[in-house]
Amino acid sequence: MGITVQSLTYYPVKGCAGTAVESARVGTTGLEHDRTFMVVDAVDGSFRSQRKTPAMAAVRPELLDGGRRMRLSAHGVESVVVEVDPEGEPRPVSLFDKPVGPCPDQGEDAAEWFSQVFGAKSRLVRVPRGFDRDGWGETPGKVAFADAHAVLVVSQASLDGLNARIEAAGGKPVPMDRFRANIVLDGCAEPHDEDLMRRLEVGGVQLAHSVRALRCSVPLVDQRTGLRDGPEPVRTLATYRREPAYDNKVSFGAKAAVVRQGTLTVGDPVHVERYGNGAPDPRRPASP
Repeated sequence: MGITVQSLTYYPVKGCAGTAVESARVGTTGLEHDRTFMVVDAVDGSFRSQRKTPAMAAVRPELLDGGRRMRLSAHGVESVVVEVDPEGEPRPVSLFDKPVGPCPDQGEDAAEWFSQVFGAKSRLVRVPRGFDRDGWGETPGKVAFADAHAVLVVSQASLDGLNARIEAAGGKPVPMDRFRANIVLDGCAEPHDEDLMRRLEVGGVQLAHSVRALRCSVPLVDQRTGLRDGPEPVRTLATYRREPAYDNKVSFGAKAAVVRQGTLTVGDPVHVERYGNGAPDPRRPASP
């Protein structure tokens, strides 16, 4: 049996919980609706991330009416439904200290709700019409509000291999959601085969390798509770997945650019058109 798509997930609000789907349209910036909204500091417009605000993981955004409305839910807080406003008041925002706005603000109801949940004044913004940013790596591609790449691919074999190491060291296995993948592959022969997939075709969509997925502190966060639950999996990853070319950060999974748009469906066969050795890309910017 060959490689197939095990699961598909998009994350409507950057840093918040994902939505698993059976099928997804894929555009130049990734899965439809993926990271099209972002929570920012109400004062300086900088984006909020699980790196500093782990409670984001427990916020459940749900798109309604084809994306015209969004329900926001979190434990202990009354849910709110907000109208998505593609033409909202333009607000200057930034990602990694680089301006990416102005972006349409999504109004007072969303702002008040996120401010209450995070205990800090916040605003919710949406990507402007026609918005994209340049990625980086072997195939840079385009991206919306994701950190730097359109699609994150992880194999079940990689997680199984990691958890075997964690358990051998006396730890508890971690679930796949710690890695916030868009596409999970089943049927890979070896852990981290996705590192070597330079170009793959699935469901009419063609993806090209950008870079191995470098990991920060987010995998330490329990994605159900929004609480840090370290030191795993980062401790174990550090024993065998350090990347000397990238400041000795650990990696898990692979990031990819969209070369040809189309539709993905769970169960789709994956055809790897080209494998490679995953050599580091010298064009990496100083701060992705």
